[in-house]
Amino acid sequence: MAQTKRETERKYAAPAANDVSWLPKLTGVDPVVSLADRGVQELDAVYYDTDDLRLTRTSASLRRRTGGTDAGWHLKLPLPGDSREEIGAPLSEGVPAELRELALSRTRGSPLRPVVRIRTTRSLRQLLDAEGGVLAEVSTDAVHADSLLDDGERTTWTELEIELADSGDPALLDGIEKVLHSNGVDRAQDPSKVVRALTQTTPVLERTQTARDETTPGTAGDHLLAYVGRLVDALTDLDPAVRRDTPDAVHQMRTTARRLRGCLRSYRSVLDREVTDPIRRELSWLAGELGAERDHEVLRERLTSGVLELPGELVLGPVTARLQTWDTAQRAEGRRRTLEALASPRYLDLLEKLRTLADTPPLRAKAADKSKKVLAKALLKEYDRLMQRMDRALDMPSGAERDAAIHYARKAAKRLRYAAEAARPALGKPARRLGKRVKAVQQVSGAQHDSVVARDALRRLAISAHAAGEPGFTWGLLHGQERATASAREGQLPQAWARVRAAARRKDLR
Repeated sequence: MAQTKRETERKYAAPAANDVSWLPKLTGVDPVVSLADRGVQELDAVYYDTDDLRLTRTSASLRRRTGGTDAGWHLKLPLPGDSREEIGAPLSEGVPAELRELALSRTRGSPLRPVVRIRTTRSLRQLLDAEGGVLAEVSTDAVHADSLLDDGERTTWTELEIELADSGDPALLDGIEKVLHSNGVDRAQDPSKVVRALTQTTPVLERTQTARDETTPGTAGDHLLAYVGRLVDALTDLDPAVRRDTPDAVHQMRTTARRLRGCLRSYRSVLDREVTDPIRRELSWLAGELGAERDHEVLRERLTSGVLELPGELVLGPVTARLQTWDTAQRAEGRRRTLEALASPRYLDLLEKLRTLADTPPLRAKAADKSKKVLAKALLKEYDRLMQRMDRALDMPSGAERDAAIHYARKAAKRLRYAAEAARPALGKPARRLGKRVKAVQQVSGAQHDSVVARDALRRLAISAHAAGEPGFTWGLLHGQERATASAREGQLPQAWARVRAAARRKDLR
């Protein structure tokens, strides 16, 4: 089983390996009180990547390292700020299967091979607090890098690395940086050793010009592609977290897929639908496969909390045990569908198409128009679609047909919200206000739909309990509570919708 940790560090262009005149001054950075010399380490790392360096281009790295205190395989994935997630596995000859799988959203199935060897002579020191606890490590590294690609070269340099101890305060890095800067030690230009090594030794890392780079700033195409690019990157980054069952990762990935799908639908005047419609269908498939696990998470929390909130005398029979048995079976099925989807050729093909979409987008003529005009028109079109569905749903009497109509309108509300989110940088406050009010409609109608789904699950649980000779009283009681909840949410919907109508004034959006 791979081990993971959060790594927070900054790199600096050290003047020379033997110039450490500034080191004693670090003891003046609160709460550092002393400096401990930990000797010299010899590190030898071989970095793996695809032939076109897909890991490196997405700010990730995979290495096999010997020497030091953490020899083994390390997959490093980007996190916000100065942090990265490091996933480690024991030394082996080939790339560990788990790390290969966690890198799959970046490699998209392309083979991994050695691309550069980096040998480092590291002079290590630790910054200690008053109790002798380690606050950070200061490493002065003499680096020798040899490209393992065709026509690759060799390079050497010296750098300084400051890494926080586990649970360290990031503010400490700011204090250290002030001391370093005052002593002529500035941040390194490259974010990691492997990026610097490949940049200096391998022509293949040179950034290629894409169609996205050629869009004119301020146009609809430029604006929309920046948004699409962020979503594609987010989907790529979420993949390893979903595979490792990180809390809320499935939800975030499903929402990202839906945002992308909605964006490609709402802004078909900018992107050619002959290219994007097939991608939308595949995003719908992915969201559906993730939905089995995510929908069960929501339903489980709802039913569990419902049982826990009942007085003990109203919980008749083995209610908790039956709920746990149901949960175990449904959760396993949802997890199976998620992992099978991420392991499928269909998913890899989707990732490839999304990367191509982000780099070489199929722009239409309107992509060259000013963003405000194009985005506002698309936003109002989504609003008109929602208005038709919502007015129809609110005019219907309560019952199954109205439940379905509200759910249908909720889907349109979600698309309008995502369209407003994409348009917000260009349209400003009106789009932000509209998106906020549509979100309220989505939440109210979503709560109503969740109650409908919960009632169906409770009915099935009650049938199973009855067949086993167990009391059905508690399941019926919860069913009644859910019906009352749905009625209350329906009552809130007209007011929430009226606020959306007030925010969708065409003159403001235009």
